[in-house]
Amino acid sequence: MSESGLIELEELVSQWKEDGHKVVFTNGVFDLLHPGHLHCLASARSFGTKLIVAINSDESVRALEKGTNRPIESEAVRAQHLSDIDGVDAVLVFTQDTPMSTIVALMPHVLVKGGDYLSTCDDKSDPKYIVGSQEVKDNGGSVETISILAGHSTTEIIKKKGL
Repeated sequence: MSESGLIELEELVSQWKEDGHKVVFTNGVFDLLHPGHLHCLASARSFGTKLIVAINSDESVRALEKGTNRPIESEAVRAQHLSDIDGVDAVLVFTQDTPMSTIVALMPHVLVKGGDYLSTCDDKSDPKYIVGSQEVKDNGGSVETISILAGHSTTEIIKKKGL
């Protein structure tokens, strides 16, 4: 689902909330889906009953300067792979540098990121700050981090495979 589908997703999230679901949101590039990603997604899902995954568009991945060869997989392929995972209820592609506007629009109960971020960080200039965390907390939600599965990162895989 692209950002043009955000209104449709807002309606779906509203219905989920009315039905008593606890909505969880996470985001990232999710390039070269690997066991570390699957661990993060399963852990994120454990914080609620519906999981939304927002992924960076191809353009926004390039803006992150992760390397000239990134993303390895296109946003369409990454979104499809994530959509195929049990426990992922919605996937959205965002084009901005951060998913802030998406988080504010959907206002999940729980915002989740990997352990390379800090749920307690409130300094927006700190790389460990979780975008949208203050807004979610101000709305009564929570912010959680998930431990990184050692030895499983896209950067490590790219280095090992010479991609």
